[in-house]
Amino acid sequence: MQRLRIGHIASTMLALALALLPGTAPAQVVMRISISTPQDSHQGVAVDTLAREVARRSHGRFRIEAHYGGSLGDERQAIEAVQSGRQEMTWTSTGPLPLFVPEVGIFDVPFLLRDYRHARAVLDGPIGQEMLRKFEDKGLKALAWGENGFRHMTNNRRPIDSPEDLRGLRMRTMENPVHIQAFKGLGIVTVPMPFPEVYAALGAGRVDGQENPISVIRANHFERVQKYLTLTGHVYSPGVFLMNKAAYDRLGRADRKIFLTAARIAAQANRARVDADERDAVAYLRGQGMQVAAGVDRERFREALAPALADFERQFGKANLDRIRAVAGQAPGGH
Repeated sequence: MQRLRIGHIASTMLALALALLPGTAPAQVVMRISISTPQDSHQGVAVDTLAREVARRSHGRFRIEAHYGGSLGDERQAIEAVQSGRQEMTWTSTGPLPLFVPEVGIFDVPFLLRDYRHARAVLDGPIGQEMLRKFEDKGLKALAWGENGFRHMTNNRRPIDSPEDLRGLRMRTMENPVHIQAFKGLGIVTVPMPFPEVYAALGAGRVDGQENPISVIRANHFERVQKYLTLTGHVYSPGVFLMNKAAYDRLGRADRKIFLTAARIAAQANRARVDADERDAVAYLRGQGMQVAAGVDRERFREALAPALADFERQFGKANLDRIRAVAGQAPGGH
């Protein structure tokens, strides 16, 4: 297996080198990109759009193979593979990103980003663009921010109407220190777990629940293994297109622009799918038998997290959090 991986890397690098040599016929360069969710998901829309745009804009000189459902490993493994050059690209949520770029954890602070318009304004503006550049010292080129969405809670034990209802629940969490600290502050028994393992763990009762955006809940059919959905919107979850930094650096200026432009277009398609899921998926989940609590008092959850939020101010700096809060873009009503 290791020999095959090395052979794939060598052939990719040779094709890339030939494509960049003057006077040679352009050879097609094949790159792989992976996601942790099925193809019919907001993440699938992201990588499929990227692949289509890169192929079109490069006139077929670059072909991106998309791999779905964690088939190349979970998100952390995929980032490590891209970082080392064993894999060319990935699309990942911010779940494992603080393990690689700790500053990114600021986006996972609960109730920091007010609604989708605010979150997108932050990521597309100076703050988000500054954060993308922090990946470069880690062997990664962050091409563009995508979107996972605002996260909500599901479980099989009981309806969640208040923070007190969460106490004692065994909840799968991302392998993300900010999330783990926040959920422990709510009395949740946290069970960090890679995403590809979550459905089976829920079905087998190894955990009571999980938390994810509506798009993820719908695409992965969690309604089949979860009874209760609470629309807490407690954390906004970005996504990001990552590319091996050395592979990006070997591209010519025009080809770098192709990848950056394609990633931005793919991010817009990804966000449009999230918007569609937010409009339609809750009704679908209700129709499949989930009990949905839509009118929870989010301020009570925020108050229950006060000690953790104070600690996050010390970790990330109050001025940095206030800079994010001050960005204009709050949509009427919010999410």
